[in-house]
Amino acid sequence: MTEDHEHYEAVVVGAGPGGAAAAATLARNDVETLVLERGVEAGAKNVSGGLLYGETSAPYTIDDLFPDFREEASERPVTEYKLHNVAGRQVKTFDITPLHEHDTDWSDAVLRRHMDSWLAERVHEKTRETVGGLLTDVRVNGLLRENGEVVGVTCDELDPIRADLVVAADGANSELARDANLMNWDEPDEWFQGVKAVVDVDPEEINERFGIEDGEGVAHLFSGDLFEDVRGGGFCYTNEDTLSIGTVFHLDSLVAQEAEPHELLDALLTHPLLADWLGDDYDELEYSAKLVPDSKKAAHTSPHRDRLVLVGDAAGQMQAQGPIIKGMNHAVTAGALAAEAYVEAKSRGNPHRAGERYEKRLHDEGVMGKLRPTGYRVTSALGEHAPVTSVVDGVLESGVGRAAVRALGDRLEGLYGSPYLSSIVPDTQTPYVTLPTVIAEELGERVEGVSAVEPPSLADRIGDLTYDTDVGNPHIELVDESYAASGAAVAACPVSAEDFGGGCYRSETVERNGGEERVVSLDTQPCVECGTCAVVADTEWEHPRGGKGVEFKEG
Repeated sequence: MTEDHEHYEAVVVGAGPGGAAAAATLARNDVETLVLERGVEAGAKNVSGGLLYGETSAPYTIDDLFPDFREEASERPVTEYKLHNVAGRQVKTFDITPLHEHDTDWSDAVLRRHMDSWLAERVHEKTRETVGGLLTDVRVNGLLRENGEVVGVTCDELDPIRADLVVAADGANSELARDANLMNWDEPDEWFQGVKAVVDVDPEEINERFGIEDGEGVAHLFSGDLFEDVRGGGFCYTNEDTLSIGTVFHLDSLVAQEAEPHELLDALLTHPLLADWLGDDYDELEYSAKLVPDSKKAAHTSPHRDRLVLVGDAAGQMQAQGPIIKGMNHAVTAGALAAEAYVEAKSRGNPHRAGERYEKRLHDEGVMGKLRPTGYRVTSALGEHAPVTSVVDGVLESGVGRAAVRALGDRLEGLYGSPYLSSIVPDTQTPYVTLPTVIAEELGERVEGVSAVEPPSLADRIGDLTYDTDVGNPHIELVDESYAASGAAVAACPVSAEDFGGGCYRSETVERNGGEERVVSLDTQPCVECGTCAVVADTEWEHPRGGKGVEFKEG
């Protein structure tokens, strides 16, 4: 006998762009829709670099669903895109605006707290018309099942809710995707870790320092030896009255190099190339971090089970197209397609087959082709092996390789701007570190600026964040405290460090059984809920209860 739980046609978990797109599309089709968001406000738990693209080829963009979006909820449109190859003070800059503009109607810088809260207001209005609505401070902790089949969701703060459709738009750390065995945290090479500082700068100074006008914005990317041997790079995006400056690295590379994320961010912030942009009065408003999936490896080709569908980061739908990163736009497309699939399935009398229709739409609309490009499968199979990388790097760094770089000269800019080549770049040290370093050494000019930036300490960054600690209810449990099992989190966690005792993870040597043993301890209070430790340490990880934990004001 089934229990009499509250029922909605659709329950959407997460009020980010993917969840907002799904909910708006469902409500537009008169589907009774409830949206559940665990933050105190939509955007309070979300972080992005971030640029939001309106792709020409996409069946849906955010401004299709919310016509006033660009005027009301985004920051600046990005009108220039530059890539800086760095070797010490030597820098060679490529203009890759053509790559940025490929298949692009528009691209805007965004801050998630402002954007998501604006979207949530519109979603609440639309879903209220269906006798649904949006509830915040609610953590959905799992799937409701009957006879082994998903029929709804369970929550910390509410009784279980039945639904004909469950949309998991709950981000990279999706508890619903894990509960359905559609995602796991076993492979560090499937994840990027992003760390960001939001810096306060007057709008007129942004215009002057970056050579732009009101209504214009620029994006700058950084690669080379600036981050030692860690695979990834840095970014700087102009917002209306702030800058988003951060780093994005492959998580397995961070662990292998024992690099500390906050130090890599500081290396970018203090580089002389940024001196004129940041000026003499550095005012950091917020420090944040998150995991993002590498869609080439993690995008789920069949992101559904029973009545559950996954959209956005929960489905691994974050595209790294060389230096161009696209995630939020794919979440919007996926959310709308999932909603349409449900409406179509319902009209044919079988709403529970929405997942199959959603999967088909992802393939038919070309979304999966972008997320998992065929060419990458070929280059990765050939090139992502240590001996091959070693040989390629050796040739590039040799006299022959350097001569080839000099001979190609500015023609390299065209190669970097190729949409096809950018989609098949293998995930090795070569494109992130070796090649850009050689380019800078052979073709670059010396930067003479002097940085006056003094980044806050890690303790100050944590102290400036807003927390509502759930006293007595830690959301992470350290299962194995040995350094061998969990020590990687001490360096890789963005609010921890080997020489810092105030972060989440700390290491110490203790006397045990007549000998010394290195162990790890955990304090969840400073946690920024990025999920890094769930991948690199032996933990039991879940989100804090609704409204608890960190609250981002910028995002």
